[in-house]
Formats: sequence, structure tokens, C-alpha cells
Amino acid sequence: MELDMAKLEPLLGTMVKEIGAAANAALVLTGDKLGLYRALADGPTSSAELARKTGTHERYVREWLGAQAASGYVSCDAAAGTFWLSPEQAAVFADEESPFLMTGGFYSLSAVFADEPKLTEAFKSGKGLGWGDRCNCLFCGVERFFRPGYKGHLVSEWLPALDGVVAKLERGAKVADVGCGHGASTLIMAQAFPNSEFIGYDFHEASIVHARLHANGLANVRFETARAQDYEVSGFDLITIFDAFHDMGDPAGAARHARNSLKSDGTLMLVEPMAGDTLGENLNPVGRIYYAFSTSVCVPCSLGQEVGAALGAQAGEKRLAAIVRQGGFSKVRRAAETPFNMVLEARP
Repeated sequence: MELDMAKLEPLLGTMVKEIGAAANAALVLTGDKLGLYRALADGPTSSAELARKTGTHERYVREWLGAQAASGYVSCDAAAGTFWLSPEQAAVFADEESPFLMTGGFYSLSAVFADEPKLTEAFKSGKGLGWGDRCNCLFCGVERFFRPGYKGHLVSEWLPALDGVVAKLERGAKVADVGCGHGASTLIMAQAFPNSEFIGYDFHEASIVHARLHANGLANVRFETARAQDYEVSGFDLITIFDAFHDMGDPAGAARHARNSLKSDGTLMLVEPMAGDTLGENLNPVGRIYYAFSTSVCVPCSLGQEVGAALGAQAGEKRLAAIVRQGGFSKVRRAAETPFNMVLEARP
């Protein structure tokens, strides 16, 4: 076999970057858990000073800083031996209130690697891999990855993009947040609209327990274990599904139950990963991330449930809208979007 070096060399260069990124993923977790990034946000520091501030050992910290600086995650003055975070780096790695915080994604990666043997077996058997069968760090990772975007966009942009919804929430509405997980989206809405009642539903009981523990005494929110096809309460003004519709085994059934649970003038809001309607449209950096997590998490989760529709995280607006219409909705439109999400509004 004769190799074309003009094609091989760029591919090898890509693989060097890939291995470096993968190797540094675990170090991002270390830096986040030990507070190294947060300490670096305070200004230029040496490895010895950083170790002292964080109660860690200097030799480990020195090597970690080298890896972070080589990755572009941390700024440095190599001659002076000092390191710091630029405002942009701090927004991505250190600021828990930043809508650009990305460290949560690395916790999800940890779960993906931990569950790789199960996924490999699923490839051979065709069986699903249930949400409750996953490594626990997946649940925390999903919450930490999506919460910054919800905090940055949900109340200020996404809800106002829906027809008449904010006015209802301000007066006092009844809201179901289906597939709420740890409840990040539910709590953000409940805090913003104290006159409204919010119920977070999820079929994963451990996530509901976590959500209840972190409700911070909010009187207008509660969390219940239930599937998307059969939660009992009806008469909702708004039903939301955040980054979970494509994970469901029976999304058409979930849409149908939402339609039956809404008031005649109610609204269904779907927040889904940004995607085009064709493979070619999704061959980009964002699509790459979503296809990877979809292969490891979303499709196995759906295949582990009844029906097993396995939409995947890159289902696209056209396919999602068609399924929502199967559920009895007559109007579906894209109300808002970000580089990572699209927001669909469905009305009866």
C-alpha cells in the first residue's frame, strides 16, 4: 500500500492534537476540583504560589501548568515562570456564573470513558444503555455543561421569544419541566417567576432526589419521578423539555402526552441541540461534539426505553417538528437559537 504523504501528514497532525486534547481532559477535572483555575483567575502566580494557595504539591502543579499552557487553557510568561487566566479563559474555566463555562463537559467525558466497555457491548448486541446504568458523573456533567447556557439565555431570551408566555409566567402560570434531570432549568425559571408553579419531572429517581436537595426552599417548585408519557397532572400553561426530547424512547408519545396535558392555549417549548436537517449540514465542530455524545449517551439511552426511536442529538428541526405534529400540535416554529441550541415553540 502506497501512502500519499501530502494527505497523511495533516491527518497525523490532527491525531497529535486529538491525543493531546484527550490526555488533558482528565487534567481539566483535576484543575476544577482542586480550585486551580479559580486561583489562577486572581492574577499571575508561580507554581509554588499556586500550590500554596490551593493546598496542593508544587511538583504536580508545575507539570499541570505546563500542560495547561501548552493547550492554550492557561496564559503564561515562560521566562518569568508565572501563569494566569485571561478574562476569556476565566469565563470558560473558572467563573461558575459565566454563560460560557465549559468544564461540565469534561465531567461527562469522564463518564463516557468509564462506560466505554458497556457501549462497546451495546454496539454488538444492539441493546440500549439506560440512563440509570451510567456512571454517576454523567448526571453531574450534563447539569454543569447545560446550566451556564440556561442561565445565560433562558429567562432573558428564550422565554421572551415565545408568544405571550412571559406575561403568563409573571401573572402566575402552571409549568411542567419534563426530563428535568437535576432540576437546573426548573429552578432557574422558578426563581425568576415566583408567582408561577413549577413541577420538574424525570424518570430517573436519583436525579429527582438530587433536585429536591438543591431546591433551596423555593415554595413554588417541586420535583416528581415520572415518565414523559404519563405524568399525572394536567392543565399546564407551559411544558418545557430541555435537551431531553431526542433522548426519549418514545418522543411522539411524550409530545402526545404534553398536548393532552396543556390548556387549549398552552405552549410546548423544546430546547434541543443545534443541528441542520442533513448530515452534511452537521459536519462542523458543534456537530462533531453532539454526534460523539449522541453515539455514547443519547442513542443508547433511547434504545434502552420502549419504542427506542433513537433520534440522536443531531435529529434536526424538520424531523423534530414532524414528531411534535404527530403528537397533536398544529403549529411548530423555531423561536430562538444559539450556537449550541435551538428553541422550538409548539402550539395546539
